[in-house]
Amino acid sequence: LHSTSRRQRQMCIRDRNNMTYHHLSVLVHRRAEKYGDKVALKYRDYETSQWIPITWNQFSQTVRQVANALVELGVQEEENIGIFSQNKPECLYVDFGAFANRAVTIPLYATSSPAQAQYIINDAQIRYIFVGEQFQYDAAFSVFGFCQSLQQLIIFDRAVVRDPRDMTSIYFDEFLETGKGLPNNDIVEERTSRASDDDLANILYTSGTTGEPKGVMLHHSNYMEAFRIHDIRLVDMTDQDVSMNFLPLTHVFEKAWTYLCIHKGVQICINLRPVDIQTTIKEIRPTLMCSVPRFWEKVYAGVQEKIAQETGLKKAMMLDAIKVGKIHNIDYLRKGKTPPLMNQLKYKFYEKTVYALLKKTIGIENGNFFPTAGAAVPDEICEFVHSVGINMLVGYGLTESTATVSCFLNEGYEIGSVGTIMPDVEVKIGEENEILLRGKTITKGYYKKAEATAAAIDKDGWFHTGDAGYLKGDQLYLTERIKDLFKTSNGKYVSPQALETKLAIDRYIDQIAIIADQRKFVSALIVPVYGFVKDYAKEKGIEYKNMEELLQHPKVIGLFRARIDTLQQQFAHYEQVKRFTLLPEPFSMERGELTNTLKLKRPVVAKNYKELIDKMYEE
Repeated sequence: LHSTSRRQRQMCIRDRNNMTYHHLSVLVHRRAEKYGDKVALKYRDYETSQWIPITWNQFSQTVRQVANALVELGVQEEENIGIFSQNKPECLYVDFGAFANRAVTIPLYATSSPAQAQYIINDAQIRYIFVGEQFQYDAAFSVFGFCQSLQQLIIFDRAVVRDPRDMTSIYFDEFLETGKGLPNNDIVEERTSRASDDDLANILYTSGTTGEPKGVMLHHSNYMEAFRIHDIRLVDMTDQDVSMNFLPLTHVFEKAWTYLCIHKGVQICINLRPVDIQTTIKEIRPTLMCSVPRFWEKVYAGVQEKIAQETGLKKAMMLDAIKVGKIHNIDYLRKGKTPPLMNQLKYKFYEKTVYALLKKTIGIENGNFFPTAGAAVPDEICEFVHSVGINMLVGYGLTESTATVSCFLNEGYEIGSVGTIMPDVEVKIGEENEILLRGKTITKGYYKKAEATAAAIDKDGWFHTGDAGYLKGDQLYLTERIKDLFKTSNGKYVSPQALETKLAIDRYIDQIAIIADQRKFVSALIVPVYGFVKDYAKEKGIEYKNMEELLQHPKVIGLFRARIDTLQQQFAHYEQVKRFTLLPEPFSMERGELTNTLKLKRPVVAKNYKELIDKMYEE
């Protein structure tokens, strides 16, 4: 009797608003009981270009099979399981099958290098890792011999060709077969009955400033609290919504959002490859989608290009539509005021013409709202998106806060801010204007890193974000990053020091400054060792008038490209230098670019070389 009441208490919690919260170990099954043969998930079959539906009942049944197959493998309670794949339904099957066994899932970015995979496997002592396609299989298999704990790879994609030396890997369908008929269901049920909010759910690895990743521990209690506070905030989100799963499930933003969608009964359409989003979004036409600012930057750039190409009445109409939308949505509705009658009439006209066409072209004409975070949203982008009637909810959060700390409300949001603080999340501004957080969504610490945990969470329980900002009422504003860790506009963290240290070992490179913060990819300003470049020119018979001309010669550019690519192989794709500029003069103390100890002053370099940097990001 005691264990039954305890289990019911843990599996199903009701809050003061009478909302029901199910533990992640049983969440999919409870949703299947409610929604049955309604579609839960969809994925794209690339051979037929068709979207394959998976009902809630099928989702639940597959999760049960996975849970049983994990027992068959010998997976224990509280064991760490790796998932190294792009977004696939299988990622969710493994997640929830593991939760039923009180096991922990650790996602690796699909683009992770073998060195990064090796670090995570060894740090978390992973025995079993599920891999997606050929790239992930090859990366994981290449480090097999360097990972003592690793026993087996389970491959999602049947098209993956196994290495001839591989005697242990199996395909996911073979793995699933061992759970057919639920042979270990008694064990699974017994484990599930012991599941608690205090259990660890995920370890999400983030890049540290030194380049060594830290495993952020997220417990079931973090997710349960995230569900509760989002239910209070996102009242417009219902089981009638369709969400496009576009960002990697490895990222806390998409992972926590996807779990929230399951909690809400929202249909999830899984986009396999990020580059395909322009196609898949038009096929699905979702009502919800998490994205990074880069997505909206592309939309904005496309509209500006279209306006520039138009002439006469059409051009005037498009410009007027944006102007009318700004008055209607930003000057009035945002402030809770009623727009003037003439503005309302014009807005309704544009809603059926210009705005409708734009939304249909993107694939979001059914849009409800679109959470956007992971990097700063430029004010002009934010203003434009809201002017044309797209409800973009700008927010701020971290892996350590189970995503959302703050986000826009439908009314009263301030452009330039990152929104209103979430219910029951405590925020205060500390020394150096650092944003400090406390609450039930905040991590309990970093996996096996007591020192890093103590440095991040003080004795009063405040988590130190490393981000500087200020509060204006309950609206949060970000000003700068205290920790020297760059974040691209795609929401990926890049450690400039790790990359600079690696590249600066090349004999042709004297000084290097990595550029990435709020940019769409990593670039670099490089001061070459001029003597070696001159020697190379002599050897290759390159003629030049001055150093500037020599450094722009295709053969010299090619030399540096090849050397950089060789050195940065161990870094993930998004961390690698895509473009670079060779400087004819070194960085100097006189221009304020270097400290007395010859350390780079990044803000000064960014200012002094703004023109050259901007040129590297021209399309």
